[in-house]
Amino acid sequence: MSISVSIDFAQLKNAVAQCNADEKMELLRLLENETFPSRFRQFLEQVKTDELSLDDITAEVEAVRQAKYVLQCRAR
Repeated sequence: MSISVSIDFAQLKNAVAQCNADEKMELLRLLENETFPSRFRQFLEQVKTDELSLDDITAEVEAVRQAKYVLQCRAR
């Protein structure tokens, strides 16, 4: 048996307001899972940049490795 009920957004908000905290947390997890792909794509668009080259990244990685090596040598 399948039942379908149509409600508008205001009615949905009213129904959610009547839920207890556990039910609201379950709804939150459901919405997070449902919207993750679009939120992740939006995040990737925000952080996309052409300002860094592979040479810039490599230089930064090498600088961090060198600093880590120096700290390890001093700790001995």
